[in-house]
Amino acid sequence: MRLFPRTARHRLAAATAACSLAIGALAVPLANADPKDLKHRQHQAEQQVKHARHDLDESSDRLRRAQGALDKAVRELSAARSQLHAATARLEAAELRDQQMQDRLEVAEQRLTDAQTDLAHGQAALDDQRLQLTDTVTGIYEQGDPQLLAFATLLESRSTADLTRQSALNDVIVGREARAYDDLHAAEVLLQVRENEVQAAHDDVEVQRRAAAEHLVTMERLHQDARDARDKVMTLVETRRGARADAVRARQQDRRELQEAQRRENHIKQLILAQARRAKGGYRGSTNGLLLPPVNGAVTSPFGYREHPIYHYWGLHDGTDFGVSCGEGMRAVASGTVIAKYYSAVYGNRLYLSLGNINGKNVTAVYNHATGYRVGVGEHVSQGEVVGYVGSTGWSTGCHLHFTILVNGNAVDPMNWLS
Repeated sequence: MRLFPRTARHRLAAATAACSLAIGALAVPLANADPKDLKHRQHQAEQQVKHARHDLDESSDRLRRAQGALDKAVRELSAARSQLHAATARLEAAELRDQQMQDRLEVAEQRLTDAQTDLAHGQAALDDQRLQLTDTVTGIYEQGDPQLLAFATLLESRSTADLTRQSALNDVIVGREARAYDDLHAAEVLLQVRENEVQAAHDDVEVQRRAAAEHLVTMERLHQDARDARDKVMTLVETRRGARADAVRARQQDRRELQEAQRRENHIKQLILAQARRAKGGYRGSTNGLLLPPVNGAVTSPFGYREHPIYHYWGLHDGTDFGVSCGEGMRAVASGTVIAKYYSAVYGNRLYLSLGNINGKNVTAVYNHATGYRVGVGEHVSQGEVVGYVGSTGWSTGCHLHFTILVNGNAVDPMNWLS
């Protein structure tokens, strides 16, 4: 179980110690190293890398839920803000298009107005042209039929010069009539052109108005989308604020529980040190493979320094986790005496088994997260005897054994002791 460092200095010291140990291990001269020992170290390092994962057993279920809710709220808020940004961008684009459509509609309406004005002017000009034609033709015919007049003038001509003058005069009379009719026809054609222009302008206005009306529906939908997106962001802001407050409270509670666990551990450590001072004799020899495995299960999280998955400090995972089914028996790794047994909010059901002096130092095996233990404080147990049953009490995400070896009260890697 990793502990909360009190200050940044403690974190730095822990990291420095871990690095020093690693460097010290690597600094063994190859000329003096035992090939088997090097192979063991390599295998151990590979296993460390393979199993180095963020162990969520390092926090309470309460905190995991609170942190999960906070992480979820943060993700959802980020997504909602992206949605709001997208909705706002779509609305801004639609508003720009709306302005362009309004501008086109105004141009079309102005074109229609101009065309209608031109048509009115053209109608008035045509009416004037018709009056002029009427006056011209009437004036001509009041003088007589132009064709008969032309024939009469020919008869009255006394000379070639008279005939030429009379013919020219007749041409002028007939030309006046023809021009009058041509002017009227031209005015009628121009009026038709202006009527066509009015119709085209009217059709264009209808198209622009229909498009504007359809776009208005789109604008209303986009406005509603933007309002919904803003409301969702505001709701998620409140959700995130509440989730953050819950996470803060959960962290504070975890810290209080850890402080209580540390207090009890320190008390037991003093008992261990006192026992070590009083003890005499004991086992002397190699410790590698001295102890039986406490359970038959794979290592799911090794002993070592790593970053806490939630608190993000660099701390020591002070034991080895074995993945075992709930209810599996946990064995005494060696003969010893139970010196403490209690429930911890952090470690769940916990048992300390003193193994006595080994190479002049007191060694204690610690079992955590059990469903319960079948031995009590003061009882002596034999190696291989079942002392309790695997569980998931305390800070745990599933059934497993968190197994610790203490040497004079300090945690060491259990795998260096197990057979």
